[in-house]
Formats: sequence, structure tokens, C-alpha cells
Amino acid sequence: MNFPDAFSLSGEVVLITGGGTGIGLAMAQAMHAAGARVVLVGRREPELTAAAKSLGDRASFVVHDITQLDAAAALIERVTREVGAITCLVNNAGIHLKKPAVETTPAEFQMVLNTHIVGAHALVRAVAPGMIARKHGTILFTASMASLFGIPLVIAYTAAKTAMVGMVKGYATELSPHGVRVNAIAPGWIETEMSRKALDGDPGRKAKILGRTPAAKLGAPSDVGWAAVYLASPAAKFVTGVTLPVDGGASIGF
Repeated sequence: MNFPDAFSLSGEVVLITGGGTGIGLAMAQAMHAAGARVVLVGRREPELTAAAKSLGDRASFVVHDITQLDAAAALIERVTREVGAITCLVNNAGIHLKKPAVETTPAEFQMVLNTHIVGAHALVRAVAPGMIARKHGTILFTASMASLFGIPLVIAYTAAKTAMVGMVKGYATELSPHGVRVNAIAPGWIETEMSRKALDGDPGRKAKILGRTPAAKLGAPSDVGWAAVYLASPAAKFVTGVTLPVDGGASIGF
């Protein structure tokens, strides 16, 4: 296999949850540029419409709430019927909850887990049988620095993102013998609209983040996007069960 083909996603059909904005859209842009057909999934139609339009040909969207667990199979069936067999699932959708741990209610905790973990599992359960039958597929998760070390005021998010790392290993051991690879990306602090809102008014927090990041800067969304291309491509055909930090060294810095 030559160099371009090793990283090509031509012929792949990629479903990305939370694909209309931020890191999800960045992954969609990179995977689309690598030749994939991408299907964006999310709850907000205006953002999905704009994102799919910006990508152009080989891009479409479906409005769907992944916490509607009983609807996961119907989503996969619809996309398969309208676009083609899904060869890559990117579990990127998530919600954030910033609260002290002792103030986080069980209901709030469960809400975060339902989106990040239970909703993602429902989609894996729906899409994996087809991948197994074809002996070809990749499943990606968007993990977090919260998967790797403690971050204050996000206990439910931390639990969800840490669980993801274990799920990746568990899925990989079951699915990899059937030609289905499962991996995660753990983004560090990436410059998105959300992070700008959080950091622009808090110079102390921004300084702390940059101080513990050896690269001494925030990452770009495309840094995560190209990592996703690699993990979904033939170049990574012997890579499964890993969580890849894309973090400028934050997870190893001091």
C-alpha cells in the first residue's frame, strides 16, 4: 500500500455524533477531506444543516438524540438505507456539568452518564453486528484529559470519560478478532468557541493550563480531526484498544 492510500478513507461511511460543531465538526472535516462520506448526528438542526452544507458533497445529517436509547437501531438502519453501510462510528456527543461533587445530584450524574456512556453503548450495539458481518469497521470515542487525571468540579464528566477508556479496552477485546478496531482520542485543551468563552474571562485558569502543557499553547480542532483520520485509516490497522492523547503533552507535563 502506498503512502496516500494508507491514510485514505475513500469508500468509508462515517457517522459522527455531536458532529455539527466543535471537535465533532473538526473530525468530520478531516475525515471528509480524507475521502469519507460523513453523516453528522445531533439534536440541533440549524447547526447540522450549516455544517453539512459547509462540507458539501458526501456530507449529510440526521437530527437525533442519542439518549433515546430505543431509537439507536432505527438510526443505524436509516443511515444504512439512505447512505450505505456504516464503516466508522465516532461517539463524540456529550454534555458538560460543572459543579462541586457534593452538589451534583444523582439525577444529574445519571444524565451525564446516559449521554456519554449508555447512549454510546446503544449505538455500538446497533452498529457492531454489521461491521462484524463485513469483518471491517472502526469505532472511535472522544475521551478527555478527565479520563487521565483528576479535574475539579466535573465529577460526573470525569466518571463518564474515565469509563470510556475501559469501554474502549473491553470493546476492543471482543470486536477486534472480527476485524473491528476500537480506539479513543483524549483531547487536551483545544481552542474552540466553548473554550474561548471559558478562558477569555479567566486569565488565571488559562495561564495554569498553558503552564502544565509542554507545547505551551492550545491545540487546534484539526489536531483532533487528523488523529481521527489516522485511527480510522488503514495506516492504523494494527492499532486497537488505545486512548491517544492529543494534548500538547499536558497529560505528561508538570
